[in-house]
Amino acid sequence: MSALHTIPVNPELLSWARQESGFELFRVAKRLNVKPEKVEAWETGEKQPTMRQVENLARFLHRPLSIFFLPQPPQLTPLAAEYRRLPHVIPGHESPELRLGLRQMLTRRDNTLNLMGELGEHVTEFAFSARLDEAPVAVGARLRAATTISLDEQLAWPNEWRAWATWRAAIENLGVLVFQFSKVALSEVRGLALLRTPLPVVGINSKEIPEVCCFTALHEVVHLMLAAGHQEEPAIKENRSGEEWNDVERFAEIAASHALVPEAALNHEIASLKLTEWDIASTRRLARRFRITPLAMATRLRESGYMNWARYQAWRQEWDEYVASLPERGKGFATPVSKALGRNGRPFTQLVLEALSANRITPVTAARYLDLKFEHFEKLKAAIRDAASGIAGDD
Repeated sequence: MSALHTIPVNPELLSWARQESGFELFRVAKRLNVKPEKVEAWETGEKQPTMRQVENLARFLHRPLSIFFLPQPPQLTPLAAEYRRLPHVIPGHESPELRLGLRQMLTRRDNTLNLMGELGEHVTEFAFSARLDEAPVAVGARLRAATTISLDEQLAWPNEWRAWATWRAAIENLGVLVFQFSKVALSEVRGLALLRTPLPVVGINSKEIPEVCCFTALHEVVHLMLAAGHQEEPAIKENRSGEEWNDVERFAEIAASHALVPEAALNHEIASLKLTEWDIASTRRLARRFRITPLAMATRLRESGYMNWARYQAWRQEWDEYVASLPERGKGFATPVSKALGRNGRPFTQLVLEALSANRITPVTAARYLDLKFEHFEKLKAAIRDAASGIAGDD
């Protein structure tokens, strides 16, 4: 059939796929280089698209081509029934980019469980919980102990990339999948948690810098602990007021900050460095010791009483002025392999490679699971070996 000939697709499925992906008519029309009225006519059944237009639509919406020929839309669980409540996201009104990221992470989790079943591998249970009537400092200490990361190890990390790789691996060892999602604005979501068991998911925005990723990941693990303790519900069921939810967020922030920087370690480093004044330079110096951002350190200092609220507010103003004076940061370059490892995480990537080696899946399936061309797989294997030896070398 010529790509120029129209094809009888199900109009209801066209409308469903667009809305389920979160796109307005004009965005689909712009991508397909047609007028919005034409897309609307497709969805009402007044007109039919060409085969090429359907193929382009499937690629744009990240849907299989066959879905447009189903007799009726599939029944899917609402995405807001999967993730924890997020500060700036209204359930059911997620951006198209976030909706895609959520679907991709859920698919990766399903693929992980399927492959583990195929290979007969044990699924580690996430066995940690927390309650809001506990002291968040105690929850942070419990989380820190579970990661088994020692203070000496943390202070010896050569850079923020090693810090992020080590924290990520430690969290994954707790029975959590850590994925990264892309193309989502930081103003919408920095991190999220998918509250499924086994193998709950922590998602990190790939736009975050490594120092922030560490805190964000621990923050999301605290939310997983609260969910396991029946203190949180998925976003679609969460009915706390904004003020009540802010208390939950504050609890997670305090617990995560104490997991990242234990109180005794903070006091020791401040005494060792002989720090008494909290200007930008001093705060940056202390933050570098723990491989966190100066802003996170200032917040931590306020939490432990080294800064009062007025000093913290003044510091924030000084910090904002300092950041504004810096030259614009370059975007850098990430290879296909580093991108694949970032979004998929080491456990899922290794699992796919093991299944491929055992002839449980084909190279085509492995490439699709990892969203990586098969020609890059040898470099991927080398990168995993290097990453594993690098983290092990810090012990």
